[in-house]
Amino acid sequence: MRRLGLLTTLTALLALASPVGSARGQDAAVAPPAPMLLDRVVVRWHAPETGGVRRPQFIFERELAFQARIEALADPDAEPGLYRDRHVRAALDRHIAETLLASLPISPAPTSAEVAQRAEAARFSLEQRARGRARLLAAAAAEGVSSDELDALLRRQARASLYLDRMVAPMLEPSDFELKLVLRSGATPFKDQRYEDVAPALKRWYVAQRLAHALDTYYQNARARVSLSIVPAR
Repeated sequence: MRRLGLLTTLTALLALASPVGSARGQDAAVAPPAPMLLDRVVVRWHAPETGGVRRPQFIFERELAFQARIEALADPDAEPGLYRDRHVRAALDRHIAETLLASLPISPAPTSAEVAQRAEAARFSLEQRARGRARLLAAAAAEGVSSDELDALLRRQARASLYLDRMVAPMLEPSDFELKLVLRSGATPFKDQRYEDVAPALKRWYVAQRLAHALDTYYQNARARVSLSIVPAR
């Protein structure tokens, strides 16, 4: 997938060829491999919720590129194989909003089991947005995002969703009645299907829609408190 965007700063990772050393029998001197750039900071930001200017936050190229790929996969109007400036901007906004929410105290504090449960739900939601597990894993592989890095992203999303559910408005456990009304509206990917056949997937879709809306609303209100700068490539 060709990279486009991040305000002209999201560039391809550099891979420097290692020099070839001269060989003279078994005593040949082997030149050390040239350094390789594995990742770099592309955005530096801070906000009062994360500790202010004394605790700057950093966003790395690979993770932001991965998130931009997800935004493109979820976009019904996107050209196949591309992500554009709007996808990078959406990924950047979502990343910052999730980090802000994940840093806020939750009362009552969630247990590790609750965070793990929500992280697994976030994984299903991410798969839905990417239109399949295979595409999600392909996007992660394309940017070199490891399973540990993906798990960290899911835990951040889990804590953000728990904050919204407990401190803003309940949204993680819609009732059957609510879900049936949504299905009957025809405004879901499960139009003309029986509720009993699609209930789990419908719930994940509906919760993801509510969380996305709440996340966007929160960030629009918090945007003025966020100081952000793009880190140019050197």
